[in-house]
Amino acid sequence: MKPDDLIKQIVGTYQKHGWQLRRVLLRPETGAALRAEPEFDYLGFGVVQVKEATIDALWFSRASHERREAWELRYLAENAFALFETFEEDETEEQREEMRSEMEARLREHVNK
Repeated sequence: MKPDDLIKQIVGTYQKHGWQLRRVLLRPETGAALRAEPEFDYLGFGVVQVKEATIDALWFSRASHERREAWELRYLAENAFALFETFEEDETEEQREEMRSEMEARLREHVNK
């Protein structure tokens, strides 16, 4: 499946369940392929940040129980694989960003096995 179709499918599924697309991680070749698709606009999904990376993945978030915030890092592939973490209300953005970086590293490890 082409990356643009896969992103549309994954984002649509997550949005049905209340998730919001927050960040996109793209390998340079995937970013180039997406820019070549005239009808594809991943910014139309409300992306906060698009970042060049060594893996293709999508970050989603939504409110969780007990005033927590859930974040999920979904690998961009037809076979679903994702990492999930919830953050306490009182965690700083620095702490959250550190955990998200660790999750990205774990996903890279999994993909590169």
